Amino acid sequence: MRIAYFDCFSGVSGDMCLGALVDSGLPLADLVQGLEVLRLRGFSLRSRRVARGALSGTKVDVLIEKGRDRMLSLRDVRRVLKAAHLPEPVRDRSLAVFDRLAEAEGLAHRTPAAKVHFHELGSLDSLVDVVGTVLGCHLLGVEALYVSAINVGSGTSRSEHGVIPAPGPATAALLKGLSVYAAGPRFELTTPTGAALMATLSAGSGSMPAMTVTSIGYGAGEADPPGWPNAVRVFVGDTLEPAESDRVAMLETNLDDMNPQGYDLLIERLLARGALDVTLTPVIMKRGRPGIVLSVLADPAKVEPVLKVLFAETTTLGVRVQEVARRLLARELTEVATRFGPVRVKVAKAAGRSLKARPEYQDCKRIAEQTGLPLRDVVREVERALRRLRN
Repeated sequence: MRIAYFDCFSGVSGDMCLGALVDSGLPLADLVQGLEVLRLRGFSLRSRRVARGALSGTKVDVLIEKGRDRMLSLRDVRRVLKAAHLPEPVRDRSLAVFDRLAEAEGLAHRTPAAKVHFHELGSLDSLVDVVGTVLGCHLLGVEALYVSAINVGSGTSRSEHGVIPAPGPATAALLKGLSVYAAGPRFELTTPTGAALMATLSAGSGSMPAMTVTSIGYGAGEADPPGWPNAVRVFVGDTLEPAESDRVAMLETNLDDMNPQGYDLLIERLLARGALDVTLTPVIMKRGRPGIVLSVLADPAKVEPVLKVLFAETTTLGVRVQEVARRLLARELTEVATRFGPVRVKVAKAAGRSLKARPEYQDCKRIAEQTGLPLRDVVREVERALRRLRN
């Protein structure tokens, strides 16, 4: 699978994303041609090589003709995108970015999202930045986008509403759920458009996933502070075979004073609230007391619900939480015809080939209970049926 990893060591903005994609090999002419379907007049794209600190990158400018720029509402944006003959994934993802952007702006200014005008984001050039970034990823064949921890900058900036801290209220709202930090010069490094793109398009935030890199691009920002490389870097490549990779949260806690009878219900409730896996490991703790290390794997977005269960259902006073990389085989569930009827089988694949298969335990258990046969005999029968199917 082709993926892109945005390294936001100096924040991120819409024009920086465009520059990074062009610098990584996206032909500017293809991007311009793809944007023609927006049927918007009064803008053009310009690409140029620039230096930002010790780095050399590409700066893509959206040039707006005098008198052509105007305030855009969410309704305006939706009308333009729905009328454009864009590839369906590009249109849908672009709409999702603007929906999230409008929601964040509405929260920041206490205005309903439908009434938000994107005047502080550059209006027409922001529309081109967003659609251009989504379209650029599509043209490069990128199927999934990942993002590093994002440098948000610091200090203050002046807006139409007065002096605001960096990151601004809308940017801060958009960055919820992403890893962020502040370093470098004292000004806003991450814009609302850049934050909306990363928050909406990224499949994960954190360390770079395992990949074979095919190209690298540097997209320059407008500001050029002395001694600071104001750019975003993108790595484009393919996930490594035979395993795919993703990021999961690992939660652990030590327990030595809990009634073991409570573990059954605890595991059931953790799985119901989004846990991917739950394990109990016996250990010897301080003063020679026997204890249990409770480990939970969960989607990063499900950490809070899982934590609520842990604090409510166990005696723990603290839980260790960290994000870890995971390598896994692609899986699909299929059915195999047996003398007991159809039985579901989980098949693991890589590069289009089936590597291993295992009968679903719950189906085999149900058959064993209905027939009175030992469970191992049922499993063997399903495995024989699976071998016949392969041959």
